[in-house]
Amino acid sequence: MAETKKDALEAYDHFLESFEATYPKAVECLKKDKDDLFTFYDFPGTHWIHIRTTNPIESTFATVRNRTKRTKGCGSRNATLTMVYKLALEAQKTWHKLKGHTLIPLVLKDTKFIDGELLEEVA
Repeated sequence: MAETKKDALEAYDHFLESFEATYPKAVECLKKDKDDLFTFYDFPGTHWIHIRTTNPIESTFATVRNRTKRTKGCGSRNATLTMVYKLALEAQKTWHKLKGHTLIPLVLKDTKFIDGELLEEVA
């Protein structure tokens, strides 16, 4: 939850030093995924809340899971795929737009963001 990538990396290093002896496998996993862990600092700050959570995925599949429990079997593969598709269509009606959705075209154009802020090009 650090404001800048520099602060996050300092906290990361402190964590590794503090827990490497106690939890060597967890620390090794964090070391292996270091580049991926801090990627969101290269996106707009308003998007961070969406990047840090898995709730959209969990809530979508909660709807599907709830229905499949009630039907006690989904029938054929085609019937299951059709049901999941229809449930996702219904679920999307209550979804909210991403905060900062107007910045998505900039992200798609590989515009540079540093610590969530748009990097102004120097002429």
